[in-house]
Amino acid sequence: MRKRYVLYAVMLCLVAVLLFAWMSFGQSGLFDLFNMQKEKQENVITLKDLRAKNRLLASEIRRLKEDPKYFESVARKQLGMVRENEIIYRVKEGEKGTITRPIKEK
Repeated sequence: MRKRYVLYAVMLCLVAVLLFAWMSFGQSGLFDLFNMQKEKQENVITLKDLRAKNRLLASEIRRLKEDPKYFESVARKQLGMVRENEIIYRVKEGEKGTITRPIKEK
């Protein structure tokens, strides 16, 4: 009789270990749950960053459409555009980043 209880106890422990292993390592187990929670947190942070960038871009689009001076400054800065009859001076830089000037001959 005692042998039978020991056998049932061993079988119950074996089933419990297998059940725990299946719940931990199986599909949609505890490890998958922890990985998905970590991925969700990363995605939430990424989403917040993208929403902030989207707001900035929407603001810039609105300014480009509504503010001609801002539009002109962006066109000048990024596209190198100039107004009609403007003269552009290009200055060469020296090797150390200083502006070189012509030397006057004596």
